[in-house]
Amino acid sequence: MAYPKTFGVVLAGGLARRMGGVEKMHIPIGGETILERIINRLFPQCDEMMISGNAEPKRFGDTGLPVVADSVPDYPGPLAGILSGLDGAQLLTPYKEWVVSVPSDCPFLPRNLVARLHEARAAAGAQLACAASGGRQHPVVGLWPTSLREDLRRALVEEGVHKVGEWSARYTVGIADWPAVPVDPFFNVNTPEEVAEAERLAARYPEA
Repeated sequence: MAYPKTFGVVLAGGLARRMGGVEKMHIPIGGETILERIINRLFPQCDEMMISGNAEPKRFGDTGLPVVADSVPDYPGPLAGILSGLDGAQLLTPYKEWVVSVPSDCPFLPRNLVARLHEARAAAGAQLACAASGGRQHPVVGLWPTSLREDLRRALVEEGVHKVGEWSARYTVGIADWPAVPVDPFFNVNTPEEVAEAERLAARYPEA
């Protein structure tokens, strides 16, 4: 499927979360850090990318990507990172329409993520799209029109809305669904046990 030019944003704006002294996105899985895996999978699907992160750019390694901090104070969560992406698309690119967001702890992101999200949105005649797997939606993995950025800013700043699902429920949402076996493409790494499981899956299913 041919789809509109799309700006990618990796949501890494929270306070650093570490396991054994290593920040999650820098944990190696299958010979690459989780952040490297995300960038290597998502960047070929996007026209430009950035990282939404509230720290010194050196925290994110030598990615070559612009790093933009939240414009809303006090670490209000991934919605603020999505707003950073919508703002970034306006400031950093010659095209303005679409942003795709992904979290910084998912090492198995699909290589057809952006196409499938656009397809789901168009098929449903919806304003947004989000990913799902194994019967569960993942609102943070979403496709957002930049035309909603001031609506989102208002929701964050004036209404105190912080949950992605709460805000996206105001609009029509297309759902792009993936199977969760043999590897859930939205498996996220939060514990040492999940690191071990991600390593096992990467070794057994190297194409996942």
